[in-house]
Amino acid sequence: MPHSRSSKKRVRQVRTRTERNRNMRTAYRTTEKRIEELITAGKGAEAKALLPEAYARLDKAAKRGVLHANTASNHKGKLARRVGKAK
Repeated sequence: MPHSRSSKKRVRQVRTRTERNRNMRTAYRTTEKRIEELITAGKGAEAKALLPEAYARLDKAAKRGVLHANTASNHKGKLARRVGKAK
């Protein structure tokens, strides 16, 4: 347990940031899963329509430091390839 005031504040800050990061991570993962489900269901056009949303969520996660920029780029490329093959 933290004892000093500053360490107690650090615990509060970390808790808040962790929750924020978790929400952002959940958002882009959910979007990726929705695209995957559409691809497996054979709905390539709908999956393609969701790509900009997935790109935006990944870019925002990279901007906020939840993901590394290259990791976000890898995710975007893999999604684009899968959607392209689905069409």
